[in-house]
Formats: sequence, C-alpha cells, structure tokens
Amino acid sequence: MSEYNFNQIEKKWQRYWEENQTFKATATSDKPKYYALDMFPYPSGAGLHVGHPLGYIASDIVSRYKRLKGFNVLHPMGFDAFGLPAEQYAIQTGQHPAITTEQNIKRYVEQLKNIGFSFDWEREIRTSEPNYYKWTQWIFMQLFNSYYNYSADKAESVDKLIAEFEANGNANVNAACDEDTPAFSAEDWKGMNEQQQSEILLKYRLTYVAEAVVNWCPALGTVLANDEVVGGVSERGGYPVERKKMRQWMMRITAYAERLLQGLETIDWPEPIKEMQRNWIGKSVGAELDFSVEGADDKIKVFTTRIDTIFGVSFVVLAPEHELVEQITTDAQRKEVEEYVTVAKNRSERERMTDVKSVSGVFTGAYAINPLSGDKVQIWIADYVLAGYGTGAVMAVPGHDSRDYAFAKHFGLPIPQVVEGGNIEEEAYAGKEGKITNSGFLNGMEVKDAIKAGIAKAEELGVGKGRTQYRMRDAVFSRQRYWGEPVPVYFKNGVPHLIKEEELPLELPKIDQYLPTETGEPPLGRAVDWKYDNQHEYELSTMPGWAGSSWYWYRYMDPQNDNAFADADIVKYWRNVDLYIGGSEHATGHLLYSRFWNKFMFDMGLVVEQEPFKKLINQGMIQGRSNFVYRINGTNKYVSNGLKEQYDTSQLHVDVNIVENDVLDLEAFKNWRSENADAEFILEDGKYICGVEIEKMSKSKYNVVNPDDIVERQGADTLRMYEMFLGPLEQFKPWNTNGMDGVHKFLKKYWKLFFDKAGNLQVTDEAPTAEELKSLHKTIKKVEEDIERFSFNTSVSTFMICVNELTQQNCHKRAILEPLTVILSPYAPHITEELWEQLGHTESISYAEFPQWKEEYLVENTFEYPVSVNGKMRAKLTFALDTPREEIEKAVLAEEQVTKFFDGKAPKKIIIVPNKIINVVV
Repeated sequence: MSEYNFNQIEKKWQRYWEENQTFKATATSDKPKYYALDMFPYPSGAGLHVGHPLGYIASDIVSRYKRLKGFNVLHPMGFDAFGLPAEQYAIQTGQHPAITTEQNIKRYVEQLKNIGFSFDWEREIRTSEPNYYKWTQWIFMQLFNSYYNYSADKAESVDKLIAEFEANGNANVNAACDEDTPAFSAEDWKGMNEQQQSEILLKYRLTYVAEAVVNWCPALGTVLANDEVVGGVSERGGYPVERKKMRQWMMRITAYAERLLQGLETIDWPEPIKEMQRNWIGKSVGAELDFSVEGADDKIKVFTTRIDTIFGVSFVVLAPEHELVEQITTDAQRKEVEEYVTVAKNRSERERMTDVKSVSGVFTGAYAINPLSGDKVQIWIADYVLAGYGTGAVMAVPGHDSRDYAFAKHFGLPIPQVVEGGNIEEEAYAGKEGKITNSGFLNGMEVKDAIKAGIAKAEELGVGKGRTQYRMRDAVFSRQRYWGEPVPVYFKNGVPHLIKEEELPLELPKIDQYLPTETGEPPLGRAVDWKYDNQHEYELSTMPGWAGSSWYWYRYMDPQNDNAFADADIVKYWRNVDLYIGGSEHATGHLLYSRFWNKFMFDMGLVVEQEPFKKLINQGMIQGRSNFVYRINGTNKYVSNGLKEQYDTSQLHVDVNIVENDVLDLEAFKNWRSENADAEFILEDGKYICGVEIEKMSKSKYNVVNPDDIVERQGADTLRMYEMFLGPLEQFKPWNTNGMDGVHKFLKKYWKLFFDKAGNLQVTDEAPTAEELKSLHKTIKKVEEDIERFSFNTSVSTFMICVNELTQQNCHKRAILEPLTVILSPYAPHITEELWEQLGHTESISYAEFPQWKEEYLVENTFEYPVSVNGKMRAKLTFALDTPREEIEKAVLAEEQVTKFFDGKAPKKIIIVPNKIINVVV
C-alpha cells in the first residue's frame, strides 16, 4: 500500500467504528469517568460549514485522548430540534416542521460522521421527539409542584407549604413569592375555596402564570426572549418587536439568584462568561423606600444602593410601562405622556439600556414626597428606566449620577450636591467616599456611615427597609408558536392544573396551518377536539427553545429509559459534564437556565451535583475569507484588483469556491450565474486577481466552505488537524483553504515513514537511537501537556517537527513509530487506525494505551558548539557534555573547516565557554 488513499481509508474506518460500536460508553465502570460534551446544534437546512466543527474536533481530541488514558468516556451528540426556522418554513410551505427537522438532522449526521467523530451515536437525542420531551414536561411538573424555601435555602414540595398554610397561614413562611402576595391566617386559608387556594399557590410555585411585559413580534407571531431582540427588531428576520403585556408562563429563576452567583466561584469557566452572568444577575445591596404621591394614596417604591444621597433627590422617574403612570398623570400632560409611552414600549430593553447618548422623558404633572426630607419633587417618565428591572422607578440624584445629571441638565431640573468632592457644575460626582452635606441628620457623616444611618431612619419611620436586590427577572417560559414542547397543563375556571404523570407525554396535535388563529390565539388553538377530558382547555402556548436544552446532558447518560429521565445510579456515576465546549453567545441564556434547572433538580434529590458543567471552553469563530470582483459600472466588464483604481467600479462578492490563491477561475465565473455568461475581464499578468476581506462566514457573502468538499479533496484527518492548526481554540481566526496543503503534505510524509517506494511495509524491530528516542519522547511530553491544557494548535506543530526529524534520521523503527501513531490518533484517527492495523494490531487504536514519556531520553548529553575564528562563526562541532577541555581544543585544531581560516598562523588562544561558544583567536 504505497499510496496514502485517504478516501478509502476514512470510509473503511468509519464503517468499522459504527459496526463495532467502538465508542460505546458503558453505563457504569470501574474506570474513572470522563464526560465530554458539545453544545448540541440546531439542525438548519444549510448543513455544516467548516466553522461549525471547530469545537467538536477539540472535544473529540480530548475524548480520544482520555480513552487512551484509561477513562470510560461519554462523548454524545444530539439535536436541539425545536426551533423557529422550521416553523417559519412550515408557515411558508405547509410542510410539518418534523419533516424538515428530520431531513436537516439526517444531513448533519452524515456530515458529522464524515469527519470521524468518536460520538456514541446510540445515545443520540432529539428534543422534538416525544420520548425526550416527555421528561422536559415531567421536570416542568416538578417545578410547578415546588416552591423555594429561603430558610432552608432550597426548593421544596408545595405539599409542605400547604401543610404550613393549614397550620399557621403564611406569617412564618420565608419563601420566594410574588410581591403582591397577601398575608393570611390558617383560618383564612381554610376559608378559601379550591380556586382561591390555587391562585395563592401560584404566587409561590417555581413555575406560574402571570401577566408580564414581553417582547411581542407580530410578524413571527410569538414572544421573544431579550437575547432574541437586537436593536428593537427580532434577531431572526429583523421584524419589529413591541413591548406588550400578555399572560405568560414564568420560571421563578430569581429564587436562585444568590446560589447562581455563588456557584460561579466553584466552576472552571472563562472569566468573561462568569462576569456576564454576574452582571445579568446584578446583585445590589441597598434600601427600598416608599415615595408617596402627593394628593393620592399611591406609593412609588424605589430601590437605591445610595440612600446616603436621599436629600439630593430632585425628581423621581418611572418606567413608561409603570403601573402608576396612567393614574397619576394629570389631564394637562396626558396626551404628551401617552405619545411618549407608545414610542418607548416599542424599543427593546437592551436598546434602552445601551442608549446612553440620547435623553428623552415627559413630566407626568404629578409630584412625589421624599420620605426622609419631606421635599416635594416632580414625577417624570423616561425610557432609561425599565419596568423589568428593580421596581421600575428611580429616585433621581443628578448631582451624583451621570444619567440623572444628563436628564436634569436637558430638562432644567435642580442639581443639588449632597456629597463633598468633584465639580457638579461640569459633571456628576459619583464618588463613593466623602462627607455628606446639605442632608439634615446625615450631615458630616462619611458615605458608608450615612448609608447605615439612612436605612436605620427609614426603618424607624416605616418608610423603607434595607434590602438585597437582583437585577435578574423571572424568565418568560411561553412561546406563542406550534413547534415546541406542549405545556402539560389544562385550565379549569381559569386556574392551571397539571395533567397526570401517566398521561405524559402530551404530544403536539395536528393542525391545518402553523399560524395563529383568526382570533389571535397561538397555533395550537387550531387543533380540533384537543381538550383535556374532552372539556378543559389545554395551554395553547408551547415551551421556549431553552426548555429542552436545560437538562439534556442527563438524558445522554441514559437515553432509552422509559421510567425516568435517567437512572439514579447512572446519574451518580456520570455526575456532571467534565468538559463543555460551545459558543459564548449562550452566556446569559442557555448556560444560566441550565444552571438554574440543575440546581432545582439537585434540591429535589434527582441529581448529585449542584453545577452541570465543571469546565467550559468557548471556541472562537472561524471567519470566512471573502473574495471580491470589481465590475466597471454600467458594463459587464470586470477589472482585476490591482487595476481597479483606474476605473469607476462596484465591489461584488464572488463564490470563494471558484477562486484559488485569490485567482478567479474565469470559466467557472461565467457559469456561476447566467448574467456572467458574456462577462469580459481586464487582467493583470494574464490573471484575474480578486480582492480579499475577512468576514463572518455566511451564504450571503459566498464565503461558506463546505467540509464535505474538503473531506473529498484532502480527507477528514487533514480537515481536523488544519482546524486545530489555525490558532488557539478560543480565538477568532480566518479560514484559508490554501493553508490545508501543508497539513496534507505532513500526513503523506508521516505515511512514508511506514512504506518504501514499492509500497512494502518497511517498519523494523531495530533498537532506536538516542536521537530517535529524543524526538519521540519530547513529542509525547508536549502533546500530553498541550491536550491537558487544551492547547491543540501547538501539538500540530510538534507532530510536524517530529516527523521531519524522523524522516531526516531515516527512522522506520516500530519502537518509535508505534507510540507516535498512538499519540497522533486523537488528531488524525483514520490514518492512525490504518497504520495501527498495518503494524499487526487487531483491535482499534482507541483501546491502546497512551505512552509515557521518559525524562532520561530528554536529557541533553551533547552540545553543538558554534566555532568562531577571530569572532566570525566558521563551523559547528558537536561534543559530549563531559568532554574535557583539552580534547575539545585538539578536535578544533584538527578540524579543517576551522584551520583553513588561520592563514598559516598559530592560534594565540582558544576561548571555550561551556555549552555556549568556542572562539579561536589567531
């Protein structure tokens, strides 16, 4: 077998792995476990491009390495199969989303198998399959039947809460609940009817129904999460989004805010991701105060971390959506207020939070009373205050807050100074140190002392209290669409009730169209005769996209189990994910929700670890390398890049697959599009040179490179090694297909170490030399260190150096090539399997043992001295490290390459600096 026939070899071993279930993980084992997981993909119709496998290749290298190190490795793959794109396609074509989803998954599986991943395909899961979402629904039911007990600092059964209500009412209950939860006694509770009790319990349940302000996208007919809205429009499709109050299912993630914060200190995640979660959770320690509305019984609740500045409040600002806006606005201001509210509610929260340059607001005509100073201040509305954060109202202290300062300057409102320092004529002084001034009983105190005194006074007067608050809000858990998990709930007299566990899964019904009903109900409202017990309405919204991905790693542990989401002993063995690789865009969505569900499941005794993912790596993006042609305006003539400045041109993207080394294939260009058929070209040096730019890889830029094409042309092993060779895993890096040649040549060079020109195996059992052992063992050491610290690009360079050295040494020895093949196998599994078999092994290389490097082979015992004559380097001579000085001198004087520069003169002296240099002075 003289030729490296990668196509034949790769197909052969992919068949072998599948037929022999080479990568099957056992449910439990005496071996230590290692769980490597990729964020599972949403299967789009476009299939994979070369950027998608980057993280999968890295996790596969680690998985294969850990098997060689004696671990029982779980390395699964599945599909996040519920999604808006499939539903939008169904709306356009009438085809059921399950059909397109199945087709897309089939394409993904084919592509993934072509790259040779060591996935245990028997564990494949799809979130849209009833046997999977049965357990998503089951977890939802557990959340519904639970509340968060702050005293125990964990979730507990609602049955325990009911027992407390029956015995003592809720006076002693310290639990997460709605702010408007009333106080009641045991007698009050017993006097309530079933519906009233159910409504009270909803105020405590970890998943509940509520009226919530949401991002409503009319064009998509659904609610969107905050991270699905960019610049006031939907991330997918760019459709307008408006803020709207709707009945929604909610998840009480706020109950877990402190534990989600503290848990970040126990996991090995990138610091930027941790910081994003800390900011999203947004812990603040301060005070909650009640500002009375002048002439009314209403109170405006504000939260502040700087109660020391209470005497500096010169106005109060409400969010445009605040519940009091309508009732406190005066008739004189109503028209202006209503116009402002209409505009503000159609801006996304993210846009309002990040827009710090524009200042806008409207005076309501109403006044508030400062609870500590007694001052009367104006009440304004402004869109920089958000209903979903804090209390939806702020006490504005323009002297010491930059945003309040800009607002006050813009509208000519007072700017009192109450903390010494800074120059408030020019800007707000936001310093957290200094003496308090112009502040009654707080005068002369330092900031930190004034904060304590302010809280004490507010509590004494009954107008406020010290409080820890979190910016994070409860998560909306409804989507008004079809292609999602049905919520296992029906409504009786407007109150939600769970279906029975034995009735799971509640499957999606058939409907005639995937659009909302004519009366505005979600698509499930179209289902005919779809009622619980033929009388009660089911919930018509479905679960959001993050439902199925918030627990999926546990299903991989035991995917065929019909009696539980996973067997308890199996969960106890696999515990949690050791390595999780995926994109940083999921920082405050999937990763936060997953941690929340995991902690809840831990509280329920369903899992054994509080955190789901021990180690997280965010792979960088592989960017596209776009090419451009330059059309002379008003013609069908194209000018080469180097000549374009001489003409009036338009720059156009061109398909990178008809460009090689930036040279355009002119015939392929003419055939690419019909309008190019009669194109003319102005060339430079007989070639059409394209322009180049690094951009995101996308179909619209014609810079997508299909991994199938690479695998066909140069092989999966080349693709795998090249993607690692591009640079550190976490960094963004541009794709350049031309760079693959170097990796492919390396694999062919490695292959030639095993075969002579006639194609005969030339591996010998000769004893290796010290230099050969050194080449091998420094490679083993470096590769092991690199994989352990997830630095894969430097390993590829190390392999190349090693093979070059062995080629120069003319090494064909089994003692060297066999261990080299094992350490290369995680990176290039197909070629190494083939050569392993050629070496006489009958079992997959996956069951080999990773070789140990030995220090004795790495110790330097010689040194190559540069030899200079009168300061000019003339030769290099190698000596053993323990060679006596006299012998070195004799050897130098006997070396013709040195003595020919003496010009017949005797040397005056020979300077020898051990292990550095030899200089002969003539």
